[in-house]
Amino acid sequence: MHKAGFVNIVGNPNVGKSTLMNQLVGERISIATFKAQTTRHRIMGIVNTDDSQIVFSDTPGVLKPNYKLQESMLAFSESALQDADVLLYVTDVVENPEKNMDFLEKVQKMSIPVILLINKIDELGSESSNSSRSSVSSNSSQARLNDIVEKWHTLLPHAEILPISAKNKFGTDILLKRIKELLPESPAYFDKDQLTDKPARFFVSEIIREKILLYYDKEIPYAVEVRVERFKETEKVIHINAVIYVERDSQKGIIIGHQGVALKKVSTEARKALEKFFDKPIYLETFVKVDKDWRSSQKELDSFGYNPE
Repeated sequence: MHKAGFVNIVGNPNVGKSTLMNQLVGERISIATFKAQTTRHRIMGIVNTDDSQIVFSDTPGVLKPNYKLQESMLAFSESALQDADVLLYVTDVVENPEKNMDFLEKVQKMSIPVILLINKIDELGSESSNSSRSSVSSNSSQARLNDIVEKWHTLLPHAEILPISAKNKFGTDILLKRIKELLPESPAYFDKDQLTDKPARFFVSEIIREKILLYYDKEIPYAVEVRVERFKETEKVIHINAVIYVERDSQKGIIIGHQGVALKKVSTEARKALEKFFDKPIYLETFVKVDKDWRSSQKELDSFGYNPE
């Protein structure tokens, strides 16, 4: 008997969906930073065993869209409700359970198995590190967790609820076991040696964008998109040319920095991460261009792959 199916991960921004995805897949498929709205695309990560194939799908955080890019991001999240065999709805210990109720109401109506994951439970006791207060803190943390579980049970009465810490791998083994139990009998959907549905160029652009998220503040990372214009792999090295798009000349100046120092730093850190990802030396050239309409032009968004259909 072989089981296979699609397990889609949804939830609001910054609750740890990408960290969870990477832990479940065992590889760094999705970029994960401390900033919200890190994930923009729907990204598949595939876990294969002899008798099963789990196709995980990480999605952008659910939000009220303010421009076309965010509309596309929301469409990716909503599409994940249409083709799942199992849905993982991720929240955390500080989120308001009633945030984005429009999306939650769609989850309430689903007939497939839904597992509600209360992530970051390791943060419940972080307010008290004094060992003499540890038992009091533990009791308080459990009481808070019980309250959170009860609120979510009211909102999603048919969902299974599992407290986890994706960062610390707490509860992820139990989750994987439960997912496998819920999967339908089916042959594999992808080759057994396939890890993701995305091409190499996609991960190049994501890794560069991740470094920009880490090293720049405020609006800059959210005004940036990356396109790989050249990806040439030889036996010994990979040559990559990538263009970083921004919306304004002032943003271009910030990305480049004084005498190119900022761009050099991002490029160096991206190259190191890419060499680790591809396990091969990388020759990376980066350029910065202005495209003032890219976040609001459907034509531009389509060219960057923001088309959920």
